[in-house]
Amino acid sequence: MSRIVVGLNNFATRLRRTRVTPEQLLLILPSCLQRSGCQNNIIAGVWNCKRCGKCKVSALIALSGKYSCRIEVATGGHLAVEKVKDRSVKAVVAIACNKELRQGILASFPKAVLGVINRWPRGPCKDTDVDLEAVEGAIQWFLRK
Repeated sequence: MSRIVVGLNNFATRLRRTRVTPEQLLLILPSCLQRSGCQNNIIAGVWNCKRCGKCKVSALIALSGKYSCRIEVATGGHLAVEKVKDRSVKAVVAIACNKELRQGILASFPKAVLGVINRWPRGPCKDTDVDLEAVEGAIQWFLRK
């Protein structure tokens, strides 16, 4: 059910044809994308990542730099929604599991949100993965000229 809600939301968001500047776009990711054995606490700040390449966090930081958009880490849906509600945020590319994305999308309305569902190669909430091309495509959608 959550996957359907995320898919319908992404379709509706694209129909709205929202365009934003890089400063208005937030890339938000879950802390579970970080490798569980990593000693660097990205929850305190994504910039604590040492960019070793053993998880997708470094690649997501590189994407935020490439497109000059903001990037934040959230430990759960409530914290993510707080970050999304910032008045300067006009659009969001959100990475999370089905349930968290569904709840976050509904709580963030009417802001434009494109959700990218993460993968669970080792089960939920630990060492998750994400399709970087899907994330980059969502960023490009909001920033298109």
